[in-house]
Amino acid sequence: MNEKIRIALVDDERLFLEGLSLLLSNNDKLEVVISSDDGNEFLERLMKISSDSFPEVALIDICMKPMDGFELVQNLKKAHPGLNIIILSSHYKNAMFGHMIRLGVSAFLPKNASQKLLVEAIEKVQKTGVFFTEQDHEMLASFVKSDSPKRYFNSAESLTEREVEVLQLICSEYTNQEIAEKLYLSKRTVESHRQRILEKIGAKNTAGLVIYAISQELFTPESKYYY
Repeated sequence: MNEKIRIALVDDERLFLEGLSLLLSNNDKLEVVISSDDGNEFLERLMKISSDSFPEVALIDICMKPMDGFELVQNLKKAHPGLNIIILSSHYKNAMFGHMIRLGVSAFLPKNASQKLLVEAIEKVQKTGVFFTEQDHEMLASFVKSDSPKRYFNSAESLTEREVEVLQLICSEYTNQEIAEKLYLSKRTVESHRQRILEKIGAKNTAGLVIYAISQELFTPESKYYY
């Protein structure tokens, strides 16, 4: 039996927070291990959680006080870089796409998203580290056509043939273990390749890797990738 995905929730709208917590708790694949209506309190409580109860995916609102979602994500990425973050917000705009890349967010969903889409996003982010919606597809296309990627990624050091191969498989939603089996490598070697790619191009996470690969024409996604 597969373990449940451990979820953290942060939103200063208490009614929304309680409703979302109840909704996700009723899913036998998910477990809400911590919820908070204050970013500062959330960071303090997170420090006290044991490793076996630590959240794997955090759902975070942008417009909060006193600490907004962007500041909270920055703090989380510094203290817990392995935590996957999904932004849930009513302010779902093209301008937010660049922020998602800069901060290392794994997915960005509107608050009026369906339960099915939300659960799908959580499962996909847990497995591959990234999830794009159909609307993200449109924003991504616009982003890649602009000069924006040049401002977010390094280009001085080129990737090796093996690193490009690993990158393409990451973009095709293969896990580290699956990539290792496909390339006849150890999982640790794949993890080392992934880390070197991140360092070379200056990306924060898998979402950054995918966007970089598309902008450099190293990967061409099928439409289904974004749903």
